[in-house]
Amino acid sequence: MSDIDEFIAARKEANAAVLAQDHLGIKRFLAVDDAAYRDGALPGKVKELLGLASSLVLRCNDCVDYHLIQCVRADWSTAEIVDALNVGLVVGGSIVIPHVRHAIMTLEQLRERPNITV
Repeated sequence: MSDIDEFIAARKEANAAVLAQDHLGIKRFLAVDDAAYRDGALPGKVKELLGLASSLVLRCNDCVDYHLIQCVRADWSTAEIVDALNVGLVVGGSIVIPHVRHAIMTLEQLRERPNITV
């Protein structure tokens, strides 16, 4: 099992545990998060690249992995994704470099998969 497979499985299990708490505030926040990436004035596909760059700046590898999965599913090319990673690096500075490394390794794993499900 690859790192990305482990991430997907762990995320699915953790999300189920969170939702099992049946907390209205948490469910509302998750619904807002989901809605933020739907098509609007900007296409959802573009919003995923924004989420990816933002996740780099926030230095959240779980978020980076999630948005990379969504970007690959949205059919962004590797060059387009790497360009978005560059934006996150420029905004976040050198402290983001380890997260860019992580993102590239994750992207390579994702490109080896025929179908990506989350």
